[in-house]
Amino acid sequence: MIKTILAITLLTVSTYGMTPQMSPATSIGDTAKVDHPAELQKTASIKKDTNNVWIPTMVTGVNISQIAFDNWTQGGSNALTWTATANVGMDYKTDHWTLRNHGRVAYGRTKLGGQGYITNDNELFLENVLSYNFGWATDPFFSNAVISTVTRGYSYSTGKPVLIADFFDPGYVTQSLGFSYTKLQFFSTRLGLATQEVFANKYRQYTDNPSTPNKVEAFKFETGLESVSQAKLQIADNVLLTTGLRLFTRFENLTVWDVRWDNVVAAKVNSFINVNFNYQLVYQKDQSLATQMKEGLQLGIVYTIF
Repeated sequence: MIKTILAITLLTVSTYGMTPQMSPATSIGDTAKVDHPAELQKTASIKKDTNNVWIPTMVTGVNISQIAFDNWTQGGSNALTWTATANVGMDYKTDHWTLRNHGRVAYGRTKLGGQGYITNDNELFLENVLSYNFGWATDPFFSNAVISTVTRGYSYSTGKPVLIADFFDPGYVTQSLGFSYTKLQFFSTRLGLATQEVFANKYRQYTDNPSTPNKVEAFKFETGLESVSQAKLQIADNVLLTTGLRLFTRFENLTVWDVRWDNVVAAKVNSFINVNFNYQLVYQKDQSLATQMKEGLQLGIVYTIF
């Protein structure tokens, strides 16, 4: 009997109950960077002295899990899973103006036994937030967010892959104008009037208007209210909790809210290895009447480019 078990990464577990994996929201990266207190103070000092300049950030991560069997009498199936993420930021700050730009790309695949590869992560998120400091308790802001899949998205709920999405099909674009509170270093929140545009080509179930049964629209425009709150809590020297809650409601039906709650608990093992636990909850009626959930536990390599 020959047994071969190869482990490139100790553990990568991802469970997806979310189909499709998209929703206009503020995104929290699946791979987070955790700094020790001394590093956090150093970063704060650098940013304090860099007004009127662009401040770039980029964190990339790769998680791989592989296991193989040969004549293994206890059962099992060969498996290979990989996920790659990139979080990019480009911020600009003056005495009064603050422009925050953030982008996130995540894509991953899984192969189980003799089956073909299936997608386990597939998201593109871009956000811009411009605010002005009048010296008030809250600051006026304008934000724009874009979200889409990176490539084709499939549903595997029936056992057979069903194509349900593609790049910007559908695509969500949300603008918001209102007031934000950013006086606390670990917490920020904003509330504003919002417009949301949904674009589609083939997959028009996300843009179709039920009140026009003789026509299937490829574009949907909605107005309402948007609230976005984020918090970062250093719960230990090397453990960081990041959470974000986004709410959106439409003026024509204020009793129905889109909800997206993102959570990441990241533990820093050393300069290159992080352990991350992610939990995401989504409710969006035009996607699914049921609450969608995604959770993942990952140990992988994280590299800060700048």
